[in-house]
Amino acid sequence: MANGLDVEARLSLTWPGGHELQLAASGTYLILNVPSQQVLDLITSGPPSAPGEAKKPAPPGPPLDPLAQLHYLALTLGLVLDLRVAGRTYATFGLPGRTGPKITLSAVLGKIGSFFR
Repeated sequence: MANGLDVEARLSLTWPGGHELQLAASGTYLILNVPSQQVLDLITSGPPSAPGEAKKPAPPGPPLDPLAQLHYLALTLGLVLDLRVAGRTYATFGLPGRTGPKITLSAVLGKIGSFFR
């Protein structure tokens, strides 16, 4: 059985609103580049709720951390995912020997800056 996936690809996706996402892969290393913090916030915000719809209650049990889930998925597949925003590395998922993703200072400052826009 293989240890992990081996990928060679270059893909450009257009997100609704004309935002272009770029995915490049070589071997077990993937790079996803998002054009701006606003687009990343749009992508990660989830689907919009209908007007007047009541907020769904949280499922019972401990909350699931989506970043940790993505990290463990990348580890399981033997891949390293480098998430970049405007060409700067924000987080790296699937690094061996780590219990969670490696989050950069750019990610922290970018998220703080997005609160003021």
